[in-house]
Amino acid sequence: MLYRKILKPILFRFDPEKVHDLFIWKGEFLGKYALTRKIVDIVYGYHGKDISKTVDGIKYRTPIMLSAGFDYNGKLTQILPSIGFGGEEIGSITAYPCEGNPTPRLTRLLKSKSIIVNKGLRNDGVDKIIERIKSKTRIPGFVLGISIARTNNAKSVPIQAGIEDYMYSFRRLNEENIGDYYTINISCPNSFGGEAFTTPELLDRLLSSIKTIKCSKPVYVKMPINIPWDQFKSLLDIIKKNKINGVIIGNLNKDYSSLDAKNEAPYNFKGGLSGKPCTHPSTFLIGKTREYCGNSLTIIGCGGIMSGDTAMEKFSAGADLIHIITGMIFEGPGLVRRILKKYQCEKNASV
Repeated sequence: MLYRKILKPILFRFDPEKVHDLFIWKGEFLGKYALTRKIVDIVYGYHGKDISKTVDGIKYRTPIMLSAGFDYNGKLTQILPSIGFGGEEIGSITAYPCEGNPTPRLTRLLKSKSIIVNKGLRNDGVDKIIERIKSKTRIPGFVLGISIARTNNAKSVPIQAGIEDYMYSFRRLNEENIGDYYTINISCPNSFGGEAFTTPELLDRLLSSIKTIKCSKPVYVKMPINIPWDQFKSLLDIIKKNKINGVIIGNLNKDYSSLDAKNEAPYNFKGGLSGKPCTHPSTFLIGKTREYCGNSLTIIGCGGIMSGDTAMEKFSAGADLIHIITGMIFEGPGLVRRILKKYQCEKNASV
């Protein structure tokens, strides 16, 4: 209530990327000290019955993770457990540092409960992020996933160059034993070359190359949500063929006609839509994927989780875990605990 009634109206008067940077700085500071972590845990942490879940051999103390796209430089690993998260996905990170697209990189659409995201894979690059993660004390039981994309520059646009870019990051992470699982992000719409690897042939080339690198950890693919089901299904076939563990469904919505208030979006703005416009497309594809693949693939639900009800819809459709960002921005960090309480109640009711 404090966030929604007092802090949010103030914060939403300022540039969203500056607010984001402020929260990263504040979160990194609070995470450094046991006392500040404890205070945050008292206010926002989950203290109910055990709702831990093991997926692909990894135990998550809660089934909610912070999605890739928020902590893209790996600075919040120590504070997020105090907010109730079972883990986070850092990134997307790239082989080389990316400054990102020209500003504005974020634009709020208040009536539509969405954010136009046009970051362009802004991050410090895999090597610097590896060193940062190694320098921080791991919070026991908190899962670190790492999302990998190709560097957002013209050099990575040729297909083989793009594959080698992915492979460099994947190899370095495995060499340094950083991260508990890895995600191959093929669906970032805001970069040079677009979504080249969302065709079956090129995805097969990418994944077969990735699989030549020794890796003992789960690997997932982050999927687009704006392609026809037949094409989506063909990508699932390639993923299964290459023995990838699962999928994250999904990435940003590129269909601006899905906005509740279509006049909110600037006419010439580039980028994808987060938040509410992703809710139903991602849930639909989660359900279709579970129906098509059975239990052969892990499914992580992501997109438009704005409440406990929309979180439960993801689980009901077949998600094993869920990722959130935009719902927390609009509803506050207390959303995590509200979802977990609802999850606990429904889990107990089903026993």
